[in-house]
Amino acid sequence: MNHIILLLVCVPPVVLCYKTGLVTQSCGDMQPRHSVSPQTTAAPFTITTDRSSYGPGGEIKVHLQAQGSTPFTGFLLQAREVGAQSPVGSFTLTPTGAQFLTCSQKPNSAVSHTNASPKTSIQVTWRSDASRDGKPIQFRASFVQNYKTFWVDVTSPTLSFIDDTAGGSTSLPTTTTTSKVQKKSVTISSADCGVTKVCISKPSSCDPAVSADCYFMSAMMLSPNDSAIHYEMTGPSDGYVSFGFSDDQEMGNDDIYICGTGGDGQVWLQHAFSRGKNAPDILTLGSVSDLTTSVQDKVISCSFISRNTISTQRTTSINSNYYLLFAYGSTSNGQIQIHKDTFISANKIDINTPSTAKEAKLPEILKAHGALMLIAWMTTGSLGMIVARYLKGMAKGHKLFGKDVWFLVHVAVMSVTVAATIIAFILAFSFAKEWSGGAHPVLGCLVMILSLLQPIVALLRCGPQHSLRFLFNWSHALNAVAIKALAVAAIFTGLNLIDSSTNQWLMKVMGGLIGWEALFYIFLEGHWKCKVNHTDTSEKTMGSLDASLMALFSMGNLAFLVALLVGIGKA
Repeated sequence: MNHIILLLVCVPPVVLCYKTGLVTQSCGDMQPRHSVSPQTTAAPFTITTDRSSYGPGGEIKVHLQAQGSTPFTGFLLQAREVGAQSPVGSFTLTPTGAQFLTCSQKPNSAVSHTNASPKTSIQVTWRSDASRDGKPIQFRASFVQNYKTFWVDVTSPTLSFIDDTAGGSTSLPTTTTTSKVQKKSVTISSADCGVTKVCISKPSSCDPAVSADCYFMSAMMLSPNDSAIHYEMTGPSDGYVSFGFSDDQEMGNDDIYICGTGGDGQVWLQHAFSRGKNAPDILTLGSVSDLTTSVQDKVISCSFISRNTISTQRTTSINSNYYLLFAYGSTSNGQIQIHKDTFISANKIDINTPSTAKEAKLPEILKAHGALMLIAWMTTGSLGMIVARYLKGMAKGHKLFGKDVWFLVHVAVMSVTVAATIIAFILAFSFAKEWSGGAHPVLGCLVMILSLLQPIVALLRCGPQHSLRFLFNWSHALNAVAIKALAVAAIFTGLNLIDSSTNQWLMKVMGGLIGWEALFYIFLEGHWKCKVNHTDTSEKTMGSLDASLMALFSMGNLAFLVALLVGIGKA
């Protein structure tokens, strides 16, 4: 018996997915051969070039950059004349993870990925043809995020053609990548500040060409009849430096540019809109040209020309008066983190009028915060600790309200210390209205918590003759030492945030005060042990010496304190 076997064959649709980047079939329309349509929203990736024009045989550095938190896994890049469909020129240099392609029978006329690994930045070098009848060009790219999500025909700003061979060859500037041994290609200085450009810096009036510790930004109108502005920014940072334009002196609703380094060691530029408490919205770079960047010994620099309209509300504005903001901080996986420090101009600045902007003074509420913490832990707190440790013998036998005088003095000055700490803590948080980054607020909160615990535990202590009294004595003393150490660290980090002087004057004065206190603690410790071991010395003699030492200590402490308070007042 014949059996008829019916075979049903199910053939899935053919899908071409080129993880290796050999996408020559896409050279014409630049469409990935995925069975879905490309995204119609703005691409979270940009194409920038190191200049806005090119000449015969000239080289251009082209940078593909992920602007958001998600990298791209594939790409295809070509240079085309505006309105044309065929590639022009050729690529001469690609990084690891990129390869040349032959499109329209032109070798090396396109670049694509070699694998599907995540990428946030790709930089390649393109060379124009030797012909002297070039036309305006654009770099065009397709970016693939995943199989279903990709963008087609993302373009760079248009590059005009300039035939500079008639009057002699002119070399084109290049973009410097991060290298500690590489010479800086970006030379930024404070020359002509207030003459041809607007500048702001910290420390005030510093010159980035002279000092590596100078945070600097400048803006210069290139022509009264042109919207182009030449921007410069530089400063030492382990991640990024940035500047922005704001309608007020607070973060939020600001038009900003960010110059940072990624995990690949390259320096990148981003255009963004600040939302204040949240991470900024990354925008398309827009009409930016002549970009040069460098990093040397952690000094990050960017110089570029922008024709973008400044907008603090993401709407077009003809206003040219803004507060200038500058911030810097670290990056993680190519994403900027909360800034470590920031400064802002004291007044609104007209960027069309050359001037040197002054840094805004420290708000009075923060000055009061710093002054109270200094008084609390470098004066009254120190006095209270010294009295409890070394001066119990003074006015021995004298009581007030049934308590030893030394105890009442200790309680009084430490009560003032805790009260000043609480007020200073409230002032800082009422001003910031949020948690700020860095070590200073962490140290301040620890000081506040331990300071509140100290009197609470003291009120609950057992009697002097109790067998466990030594536990309170040791814990009370150790907690006091911990608070003192944390308070000193908090004061140092706080002064570092506001000390804009070139020689860090406030930090040095604070160091002198710490040295002064340490020296007297050593003297007092030796004197105290001497009193314990030489009971035959008259009480009057020891009392006089105690009083002399305390008077000398108080005068020196007061001198340092006044110097620091004056410095805070001028900050």
